[in-house]
Amino acid sequence: MNYETLFQELQGRTISIALTGAKGGFGRSLLVQCRHIKSIRVAALCDLDLDGTRDMLLGLGYAADSLAVCTDAAQVRAANAAAKTALISDYRLLDDATLDIVVEATGNPDISAQIAINAIKRGVHVAMVSKETDAVVGPYLNRLACERKVVYTTADGDQPSNLIGLVTWARVLGFEVVAAGKSSEYDYVFDPVSGQLEYMEAPHAIPGLNALLTLGEDVAGRLQQRRDAISALPQSATPDYCEMNVVSNSTGLTPACDALSYPLCRIAELADVFIPRADGGILDREGVVDVFNCLRLPDEASFGGGVFVVVRCTDAEVWEILRQKGHVVGRNGKYAAIYLPYHLMGLETPISLFSAVLQGRASGSPTQQVHAVMAAQAQRAFKAGEVLRMGGHHHNIEGMKPLLLPAAQAHRVHAPFYLAANRRLKVDLAAGDIVSLDMLEFGQSTLYSAWQALD
Repeated sequence: MNYETLFQELQGRTISIALTGAKGGFGRSLLVQCRHIKSIRVAALCDLDLDGTRDMLLGLGYAADSLAVCTDAAQVRAANAAAKTALISDYRLLDDATLDIVVEATGNPDISAQIAINAIKRGVHVAMVSKETDAVVGPYLNRLACERKVVYTTADGDQPSNLIGLVTWARVLGFEVVAAGKSSEYDYVFDPVSGQLEYMEAPHAIPGLNALLTLGEDVAGRLQQRRDAISALPQSATPDYCEMNVVSNSTGLTPACDALSYPLCRIAELADVFIPRADGGILDREGVVDVFNCLRLPDEASFGGGVFVVVRCTDAEVWEILRQKGHVVGRNGKYAAIYLPYHLMGLETPISLFSAVLQGRASGSPTQQVHAVMAAQAQRAFKAGEVLRMGGHHHNIEGMKPLLLPAAQAHRVHAPFYLAANRRLKVDLAAGDIVSLDMLEFGQSTLYSAWQALD
């Protein structure tokens, strides 16, 4: 694909964007790249920490006189008229900015849903980075955008959009997608010489892993041995479930299993692991989304945050040629893994912005439906009246474990994880209970109202 040809409308055209959650890591990465793209004008930035946002922008090389802190609608309009970037802490002031698209990255589901609805209703496109919101009401926001003739989309640079792109690329080319997924956020880097496994830059002595580096004939057995060997380390993360929920709703692929599989495996093993059990793999069904933990050696390339598809091989000779060229083909020759071992956060998001604004096309799916529900399962006993507090870098709910359930089993029964977040319990919960809708107090909530409007 020649992107200069694809976006030739950029010649002499400038698009105006707003970014919410500007001071976060994703926001910073997008703002870094916008400094180098003449056809993007950052019209407004919304963040609760305006001083920190302004300092960040100055550190990135934005001129002080190009920034204007705004506390009311008139100031926002004046900033836009003067071609300055309006810095606001009240998201409602976005309605007074002249915009082509809003990049929503607050990570706050209730506020995020309101920001998206406000933008769509006034004819502004939305690139949704807050996967917590997308997982709950993405299909509703997508439908609303279609009705208003604007685009609602995931954003390239984040794993959901990257994986949707890879899945749909494979389908357009006629590949049968057996499984699609991503690696967990951090690699498990094992040094056979020292017997040390590095995870999140911390070393752990696991010398027994040396004998488990090859997959062997009993794939499931070997994966269990590896799981046992690193049992003291985290092996799943809440954001993975959320991201796979978004991909499921956008592609129709369903969860491989409720807890997702999380095998500890190497890149070269993907086409031997994410295949049906009848062929030696771990899947009980095909056409699924799943997650793995990437095991690699220190001198091997990372897969942290990368995405993959496993496809069925239809011609043995062609795939043998590709195997000889270094591609990941399973040992039985029936399956192959195709992958992108990176995600670049906001650095590549402008591709989605150009696609939406210039061509009216989403990077994600324009026909989202509820195919999966990310549910919350209690890991301890809860008392009626407790609030399911969401917090931390990964937006966990304390005491709750995520599950990813097929919609046929869970929709309208179990509360979506981030719809349950920060809600008060009406009943006691026992460890192992899955939070259902009738267990929660919702009150006035834009997110809940949008979710109720889903088909």
